[in-house]
Amino acid sequence: MPDVEHATERTHLLPPQAHDRRLSAVQQEADADSIILTHVSKEEQLLAATSVGERLPYNDYTTIDWLHDLVKDSFRSRSVHSQRGIRGTLGSLFESGQGWIAAALIGLLTACVAFCVDVAEATVSDWKLGYCSTNILSNRENCCTDRHPLGITKANLGESCPSWHMWTEDYWKAFGIFVGFALAFGITSSSFTMLTKSTLPSAAPGHGDKEPGSIKGGDQGVVGKSMYLAAGSGIPEIKTILSGFVIPHFLDLKVLVIKAIGAVFAVATGMCLGKEGPFVHISTCVAYIVGTFFPKYNENGRKMRELLSAGCSAGLSVAFGAPIGGVLFSYEEISTYFPRKVLWRAFLCSLFAAMVLKALNPTGTGKLVLFETNYGTSYSPIHYLIFIVLGIAGGLFGGVFCKANFLWSKYFRKYPIIKNYPVFEVFLVVLATGLLQYPNPMTREPGDAIIKNLLADCRSASKGWVCQQEAKDDSTKYIGWLVYGTLVKLVLTTITFGCKVPSGIIIPALDAGAFFGRLIGQWITTISPGIFAMVGAAAFLAGVSRMTISLCVIMFELTGELEYIVPHMIAILVAKWVADALEKDGVYDLAQSVLGHPFLDADHAMNLVQRSQDTVERLIPPKQTMRDITVDVPKDNKVSKRVLDEKLDKLKGRGLMDAGLVLVQDGMLQGYLAEGELDFGLNNLGRHWDNTSRVRLLGEAEDGDADLSTFVDRTPLTVCAKAPMEYLVEMFGKLGLRYLCVVEEGSGKLVGVVIKKRLVVYLESLKE
Repeated sequence: MPDVEHATERTHLLPPQAHDRRLSAVQQEADADSIILTHVSKEEQLLAATSVGERLPYNDYTTIDWLHDLVKDSFRSRSVHSQRGIRGTLGSLFESGQGWIAAALIGLLTACVAFCVDVAEATVSDWKLGYCSTNILSNRENCCTDRHPLGITKANLGESCPSWHMWTEDYWKAFGIFVGFALAFGITSSSFTMLTKSTLPSAAPGHGDKEPGSIKGGDQGVVGKSMYLAAGSGIPEIKTILSGFVIPHFLDLKVLVIKAIGAVFAVATGMCLGKEGPFVHISTCVAYIVGTFFPKYNENGRKMRELLSAGCSAGLSVAFGAPIGGVLFSYEEISTYFPRKVLWRAFLCSLFAAMVLKALNPTGTGKLVLFETNYGTSYSPIHYLIFIVLGIAGGLFGGVFCKANFLWSKYFRKYPIIKNYPVFEVFLVVLATGLLQYPNPMTREPGDAIIKNLLADCRSASKGWVCQQEAKDDSTKYIGWLVYGTLVKLVLTTITFGCKVPSGIIIPALDAGAFFGRLIGQWITTISPGIFAMVGAAAFLAGVSRMTISLCVIMFELTGELEYIVPHMIAILVAKWVADALEKDGVYDLAQSVLGHPFLDADHAMNLVQRSQDTVERLIPPKQTMRDITVDVPKDNKVSKRVLDEKLDKLKGRGLMDAGLVLVQDGMLQGYLAEGELDFGLNNLGRHWDNTSRVRLLGEAEDGDADLSTFVDRTPLTVCAKAPMEYLVEMFGKLGLRYLCVVEEGSGKLVGVVIKKRLVVYLESLKE
C-alpha cells in the first residue's frame, strides 16, 4: 500500500468504506441491542420491519440514498402527525415551521459572520498603506469620513484626512512596505488554511471493477486523498455535497472559523481573489451547524441537503447585498435538488441575511447596494453592438482563463516543491501580485474598490483618480494603465485561483471586465464609460462561471441600475456562448475535475452518453467481480458466516466501496446487502456468533437465529442490460440512487450491479 501522504487533493474519490448502512433492530442479545441503539436513530428503527431496512449515518465520501431518506422522512412525519392532544398539535406545528425557523437563523448568523469578516478585512487591507491615528482598528475610509459600522453615515467624505497617516511618503519605501505586509498576510492566511488538512482513505477510480492483474503496475491497493478543507471558494465541494456525496468535516465549525479568518488575510494581501466564494462556504457551514440542532435535518441526508441549498443563498446575499441574486445563484449554479419549498426557504434565508447585514452596516453607508451608480443617460440601439463586443471579449477571457487555470493546476502544482509546500506557492503568488499591481494606481486598491472606481460616472460630482485622468487632454498613459490592468488581472487570476487560501473568482473576474469595459468606453463618447465597465464586468464573470439569470440579477442589485438589464442580458448570453465554444465546462466544473470530486451532473452526463450510443451492459462488472459479490442463497434462506466473511474480505480487498452483495435464488434477484451493513453486522453484532453459524439473509427470523435479514434491501431497483445508457443517467440523476441492479433481457436474471461512482468514472472517460 503506498504512503497516504503521496496522494494529493486531485486523487479521485472511491472510498474504501461504505457507510450507507441498514441496521437490524431485532436482536436477541442485550449487547447487540445496545450496539443497535448506539448507532441507529429512532427514525431508522421505525424502518426495521419494512423491506427498506435501517442504516447508520452517512460518512466518508459515500453516496446518500435519496429514496431511502425520502421513505425515512415519511415515517418520521407520520409519527409526528399521528400524535393526539395539545402535545401532538404543538409537535405538528413545530414540524411544519422548523424549516422556516432554521432558514431565518441561518440568515441571521451568516450576516453576523459576514459583518465581522467585512470590517476586519477592510482594516487589515489598509494597513499595507498606513494607519488611523485616532483608532488603529479603523480602516482608511472610516477614519477619513463619518462612515462607521453599526451607525448611519453623514456622507461627509472630505478632501483632507489628518487622521490617516501613511507609513512613508517615499515611493520605493512605500512599495516595499506594501509588498512586505502583503507577504505577511498571505503567509498568515495560508498557515491557517494548513490547519484544515484532511487525509482520507480512497481508491483509484474503477479499481474494484477490474479483473485481477488488469491494473497497470499491478495491485495498486488503496491510496489516500489529501485536501485542505478551508482552501479555495468551497463551491465545487458544496456542489458535490448537494449532489448526494458526503465530504466529512467540510462543514464543521472549525472549518467555518478558519475560513473566515483566512479570508480576511487572503483578501487583504491584494491577490486576485475575493471573499464572495468563501462566504458561500461559510453560509453553508452555518446551515449545517444549525441543521444539527433539528433532528429532522440532522438525521436525514436528503433533508439536510435541502437546508444547505437554502443556506447557500445567504452567502451571496451578504457578499453582494443581493438577496434575490443569492437565491437564483443557489438554484442555477450550486444545487442539484431544488424543489419549490427549498426556493421559499432560500428566499427567507436570503432576506434575513440582507436585513441583518443592513442593520449592522459594515460599510458605514447604511445601504445594501455596494456599487451604487446613477448614470442619468440611456443607451441607444447602436450601443447593442458594443455590448456584443464586450460579450465576445468576456467569453474569450472566460474560455482562455478556464483552460489556462486547468492546465496550471494540473501541471504546475504537480512540482514537488509546490505540492509539498503550498505556503511557498502562496508566497510566490503574493510576491508576483505585489510587484505587478502596486505600480498601477488602480490595481493597488482592493478588488471591490477597483470596481467602484471603474464604475464611476465622471459627469457627476465624482473627483476620483479615474475621473481626473479622463479629464486630461492627453490620456495615453491612463489608457496604458487600463490595458495593463486588464492583462495583469488575467494572468494573476489564472495563477491565483486554486492556491491554498480561502478565495473566490467572482471579484477578480468583475475587475478584469470592468478594466476592459472602461477601456472600450474611452472611444465611446456618447454615454458614460462607466456603463461599459459595468456591462464588461458582467460579461467577463459570465465567461468564467457560465452564470446567466442569477448574474444578471446580481448586477442590477449591485449597482441599482434597472435600466441596464437588457445590455447585461446581451453581454452575458454572448459571453456564455463564446466561452462554451472554447471550453464546455465552467471554472467550478473544471475545479471539480482537478480536485477529483465524484460529481454527477445529469445535464452534462446526458450530453455525453447521447454521443456514445452505449447500453447499460457496458458498465456490467467483470465475471470475477460478479462472482465475488453474488451470494446464492439456499432455500432455507441461510448462509454460512464463513462464506460471508470471505465475501466481505473480497469486497474490501477489491475496493468496491459503495458496493455490496447481491442476493439471488435460482439466478433471480432477491435483495441487496451493502458492504457497510455487512461489515457492521459481522464484526460488531457478529462477535456473538461462532464461525460455524448459519446467518439468515432472507425470510422471517426465528428465535436464536443469527439474523442479518433486516439489513437487506429487498426492494432494489433494476434495469435491463440492453437498455440505452440514457436510462442509467436518468435513474441515477433523477432518483438519486446509490446502485442499480442489471438484469438479463428476456429472463430477468441478475447479470450485474452498477454503483453511482462507477457511472461517474465512465462519464469522465467519455470526456477524455
